[in-house]
Amino acid sequence: MFQAVSSQRSSLVSDRTPERAALASRSSFTSRSALLPITAATLAAAIFVLDTLTDLEIAAAALYVAVILLSVRFCHRRGVLLVGGTCVALTIVSYLLTRSGSAYSGGINGVISLAAIAATTYLVLKIESAQAAIDETRAQLAHVSRVTTLGELTAAIAHEVNQPLTAVVASGNASLRWLAADPPDIEDANRAIERIVREATRASEIVGRIRDLAKRAPSATCWFDLAETISATMTLVQGQVKQHSIALRTAIETDLPLVRGDQVQLQQVILNLLVNAVEALADVGPGSRELRVSATQNGQGVVVTIADTGKGFGPDGERMFDAFTSTKPQGLGMGLAIARTLIEVHGGRIWTEANQPRGARVRFLLPLPAPTRGTGADHLEGGKQKNDR
Repeated sequence: MFQAVSSQRSSLVSDRTPERAALASRSSFTSRSALLPITAATLAAAIFVLDTLTDLEIAAAALYVAVILLSVRFCHRRGVLLVGGTCVALTIVSYLLTRSGSAYSGGINGVISLAAIAATTYLVLKIESAQAAIDETRAQLAHVSRVTTLGELTAAIAHEVNQPLTAVVASGNASLRWLAADPPDIEDANRAIERIVREATRASEIVGRIRDLAKRAPSATCWFDLAETISATMTLVQGQVKQHSIALRTAIETDLPLVRGDQVQLQQVILNLLVNAVEALADVGPGSRELRVSATQNGQGVVVTIADTGKGFGPDGERMFDAFTSTKPQGLGMGLAIARTLIEVHGGRIWTEANQPRGARVRFLLPLPAPTRGTGADHLEGGKQKNDR
């Protein structure tokens, strides 16, 4: 059932034009990014003119503080230092060019302005260093969480890898028999070899997804198909879904726009939510285990929903996102806390709801850069849905 859904999804995605949507989104993102340095340069030039034309008694150069604060939005450490140094140079040049006012008062104001610029630059760099340390700690914690989650899925993943390997062995033996026949059955042997290639590729893809999740790599932002990421992540829990006889339902819109973010981090969020749902369903009776995964687009962005018919979170569902809060006896309570952090890093939000008639529903929203589709109004409309009933 799940493989059929994946193949349907792949064929539907191939009919879309992701390159066109990505180009429009990337163009919008780039134009907004270029606007910040232009604004900072314009502001610095305006302050320089104001500081030069006004009396020395007026400390207009202190306004360069705003330029330094703005530079944090688009500059790294060296860039901020360069901006600060430029502001210092402009302050000194403006003082030398200004002829009106008291030189003594102007000197004092100049020193005050230079001190404000230097202090702001120093504090901004300290804040940036602290933020970098926080980001590094968050990345390490997320990596540990991914490896821990994959460790819990070891048996299921081994089963998923073993299936195509078993098919490879069977097809290899069959091809040997066809070739040893008198006369050799070349046509059947070719079909068996094609199955070997297909199943070996499937096993390689599973191993590749596991490797991407397990490796410790720097955060990499890119444009990617969220629907394909969801489908690829679901293959990692397919063994547990079969083991617990869980009915899997999917409803993924076929024309979801590409999203921008760290694909591995978002895959980790999806995997964590799927694992939590499967574990919740393992505690309910057979025949009433249902897992529903959906992805839709609304006016705010793309919403991914993972719902199960387990016992639910109870009245304090939002507390599940607090660190060290878990409904599992052996759980550390870090999975959902890390998931919330990763979603918020991407500018989104995540929340829980009660599923009907029972169970829990976790949703997260990823905002889209506006305009996400500059290639036509047809891409703005909600798409058809693919349902596995």
